[in-house]
Amino acid sequence: MVKAGLIIGGGIAGIQAALDLADQGFKVYLVEKSPSIGGRMAQLDKTFPTMDCSMCILAPKMIECGHHPNIELLSYSEVEEVRGSAGDFTVTVVRKPRYVDEDKCTGCGVCAQHCPVEVPNEFDEKLGIRKAIYMPFPQAVPRVMVIDRENCLECGLCEKVCGTGAINRQQQPERINLKVGAIIIATGYKLFDAARKEEYGFAAYDNVITGMMLERLLSASGPTGGHLIRPSDGKIPRKIAFIQCVGSRDERAGILYCSRVCCMYATKEAVLIKEHVPEAEVAIFYMDIRAFGKGFEEFYRRAEKEYGVRYVRGRVAEVIEDSATKNLTVRAEDIESGRLLEEEFDMVVLSTGITPNTVDILKNPSLISASDGFFAVSNPKVNPVSTPVKGVFVAGAAEGPKDIPDSVSQASAAAMRASIILRG
Repeated sequence: MVKAGLIIGGGIAGIQAALDLADQGFKVYLVEKSPSIGGRMAQLDKTFPTMDCSMCILAPKMIECGHHPNIELLSYSEVEEVRGSAGDFTVTVVRKPRYVDEDKCTGCGVCAQHCPVEVPNEFDEKLGIRKAIYMPFPQAVPRVMVIDRENCLECGLCEKVCGTGAINRQQQPERINLKVGAIIIATGYKLFDAARKEEYGFAAYDNVITGMMLERLLSASGPTGGHLIRPSDGKIPRKIAFIQCVGSRDERAGILYCSRVCCMYATKEAVLIKEHVPEAEVAIFYMDIRAFGKGFEEFYRRAEKEYGVRYVRGRVAEVIEDSATKNLTVRAEDIESGRLLEEEFDMVVLSTGITPNTVDILKNPSLISASDGFFAVSNPKVNPVSTPVKGVFVAGAAEGPKDIPDSVSQASAAAMRASIILRG
């Protein structure tokens, strides 16, 4: 029986599962494909319904995870293959080259200051820029730079200014084999590709953005320093529309389930807009509000009554751009009044849904749910963390759409189940 666990995915669920197992004395390998742990939560400005700072909650856990004596953090790495069975898995992990020595790099950022290359920043949803040598975000763990060789000019400036000699262009991918007794999958989710809904004009119209893009615009660490501007001209938008269920409960898109978080994150972002620009008008076009969690209904009512957020029940048919002003006309139905609406807005925000981020590394078809594409569990009612493969557990949005508290709760449950296997 191998007394070590593997966590696949370093978002909030993976971090919580790793800490819970490590605190019980087990060796934990935490594998994250990005250069830093943190996941989607690191991109958020605030969390609903309490409006707490997202990074204020996440950063201490990230730091604890990075310094825990029982956790070996394998960032910028991916699981290639899993063999064996419960209690005795052999896992092959590929460590991608950073071209920066993790032991020597201090994360000072001097190299990035001298790098002449600027490319769109993925962490900022490509609204901002980063250099060819970069750190994903200021609170990254591990605090180590990474070179994007695809965009690097090979000018050698970073190597010349690095005071610790951390630049290593000779690094190659490294394959390592791990022996573990249990595996927890916490690979998170992908956001629905809003460009699939052509009628809303995402990617065609400058001022149609997604909820995550707005999240970065509102964040103090974002590309605009927290100043709300519209992409086309940098002006402050005074009238903003949200369109709900973009990639959720949509038969035409082949997605029948509710993404659970969209109603509340749109409400949160609407409140943040009103706090940034008090005179702004905000309208949310929705089918029905699903405020099911603790404090959610009260938060929704507060947004409507205290902040003046306007909720319009009805489907949006299309969004049309005025080529001269770049303003957007929203055509929709108002179910409650029975009228068709045609209203002009400065900016439109698409509340995109959650889609599966699954990879069948175990080559076991029972691991993926046929109904929605998320990881399957053996019994969602009485055993909602165990997959059909013994010794393999799932946590967070990898199992299905859920918010941060539910992801953390499921991660702790998965860690407890995994500890039973590890104890033999």
